[in-house]
Amino acid sequence: MRTVKVCDIRIGADRPMVFIAGPCVIENRRQCLQVAGRLAKLARALKVPFIFKASYDKANRSSHESFRGPGLSKGLEILREVRERFGVPILTDVHSEQEVPLAARVADVLQLPAFLCRQTDLVLALGASGKAVNVKKGQFMAPWDMRHVIAKLKHAGARDILITERGACFGYNNLVADMRSLPLMRELGYPVIFDATHSVQLPGGAGNRSGGQARLAPVLARSAAAAGCDGVFLETHSNPAAALSDRDTVVRLSRLGALWEDLKSIDDLVRRRGGRGKCA
Repeated sequence: MRTVKVCDIRIGADRPMVFIAGPCVIENRRQCLQVAGRLAKLARALKVPFIFKASYDKANRSSHESFRGPGLSKGLEILREVRERFGVPILTDVHSEQEVPLAARVADVLQLPAFLCRQTDLVLALGASGKAVNVKKGQFMAPWDMRHVIAKLKHAGARDILITERGACFGYNNLVADMRSLPLMRELGYPVIFDATHSVQLPGGAGNRSGGQARLAPVLARSAAAAGCDGVFLETHSNPAAALSDRDTVVRLSRLGALWEDLKSIDDLVRRRGGRGKCA
């Protein structure tokens, strides 16, 4: 198992679980800084490794009328401020090869969105960026097929790779999270993250946008921690009903602390028992 380095955080092997969290999309500078500040303070209080996540653009939207974010330039400016003000690593989505060098100047982890995980040119550009890469497993892919994505990244020079499970298509407008995928993907030699909030998404289930079952995200997060994942990805918002993206899946910010405490306790137990990533 390769240990992935993100700033002063080590992810994988028997290291403590990493927490990746933030708003689905940057709604505005004030909102982003406010959420980042509260999460950074919470991470310090609980003494857990933390990476702040926010997207400058949500290119994969159900409708052309959906809010996408401030865009590349303004969004990266805000993320740079978050990094400098709170001293936390930054993770953000990248949607094209042209965005990679610009995003790499600010972000510590570049994220390959699930629907783009087989786009070879983008994968190679991310692999050559010199930054850690978090690959979201496509909803249409088997866990073992992620070996091909990893091979592309390694071919381009990537060393620090994370693989994220975010559910698999189950009929129409539905996803299912298969916990078997966590140890199976971990056998590929890299840390595995579980995306609890996107795993409860109902794609296109709300007509012109995706629906979801946010109340089940904590259940899946705790299950993934017990299954031995190396980190948990959770999107959050202070007022989910008013969120401009993924309002039906994000976890309310005021409830995140208690959930993080649960996950930390479960992870501590799993690591003490030597059960992380083991099938038996």
